[in-house]
Amino acid sequence: MLYPLGHTGFGEGKNQYLKAFGVPSEQLFTAIYRSEGERLLFMGALQDVWSVQGSCVLAAFDLSPFPLVCDLGGGSGALAKECVSLYPGCRVTVFDLPSVVQTAKDHFLSPEEGRIGVHEGDFFKDPLPAADLYILARVLHDWPDERCSHLLARVYEACKPGGGVLVVESLLDPDGRGPLTTQLYSLNMLVQTEGRERTPGQYRALLAAAGFGDVQCKRTPGTYGAILARK
Repeated sequence: MLYPLGHTGFGEGKNQYLKAFGVPSEQLFTAIYRSEGERLLFMGALQDVWSVQGSCVLAAFDLSPFPLVCDLGGGSGALAKECVSLYPGCRVTVFDLPSVVQTAKDHFLSPEEGRIGVHEGDFFKDPLPAADLYILARVLHDWPDERCSHLLARVYEACKPGGGVLVVESLLDPDGRGPLTTQLYSLNMLVQTEGRERTPGQYRALLAAAGFGDVQCKRTPGTYGAILARK
């Protein structure tokens, strides 16, 4: 997801989020969600992304062995809708910040979607809902390695034995020299946040350090790849 660039600060060697938005880059969603209008715009853009590419990443692996799924940072619930459509036996909890959950209920999720629930919280500090599978879709690229490691360790602790985590990201080639779209995403992350796009090997290392094993990676016909790891 590309964010509005603001002041880039080229030549200073660091992002300019504080100057542009008045909050440090580690609080980037404070700026993105600073008004209901901007929150709706951002969530709607992700809704469009997952309505087009969600089924590809969710079908990269057979997720039917995971009946209880938690989409961390699930926003509008677009990926959750794709998940329950592909896997009729699953239920999905969308976990996100309170303001995001409220906007999702007001504008994106209907009461008829009975196999999709919502849960408010901050995945860096609040208890995570119990699940067989946790989805982190376009989440880890927002953060530096140490924050990713902290989040993955929390997911591992909450995960049931035999459960897993599905990481969905735009993947760099092993040498980091492509694809061009992913390099541009990574440049955008560098300019605005402390995160970056990564290679499959870098995600494998982060997942292994958190305790996950049996790490499998698949590219899809779309922009995003899928990485499944088991506890």
